[in-house]
Amino acid sequence: MKIEKVIPILRIFDEAKAMEFYIGWLGFTIDWQHRYDDNAPLYMQISKDGLVLHLSEHHGDATPGAKIFIECSGVRELQKELNEKKYKYNRPGLVQEPWNAISVTVVDPFMNRIAFNERIES
Repeated sequence: MKIEKVIPILRIFDEAKAMEFYIGWLGFTIDWQHRYDDNAPLYMQISKDGLVLHLSEHHGDATPGAKIFIECSGVRELQKELNEKKYKYNRPGLVQEPWNAISVTVVDPFMNRIAFNERIES
């Protein structure tokens, strides 16, 4: 077996709030959207800097309150950029972690948490 990519699915309940958070504040791009008809739940793919997420309004696709742990670089810059946007519902801090890392965790309107983690040299 060779794993090509892992794409987390996060449950959402309100399209407008999801767009405000993921597109407007975090800066993701919408890759595609799908609905079976005009009155069906939304399923979509978003991406940013190599990170791909699926957001779903479909019952049973995922459970609200998930946490995604992302190894990356540029965490200080991300934290500064996000706080400069003055988003009403999140002002993430920069946390020194006990595993020689710094992290920034954001919480979406559906209680899903995304932790951006950067290892630092000791």
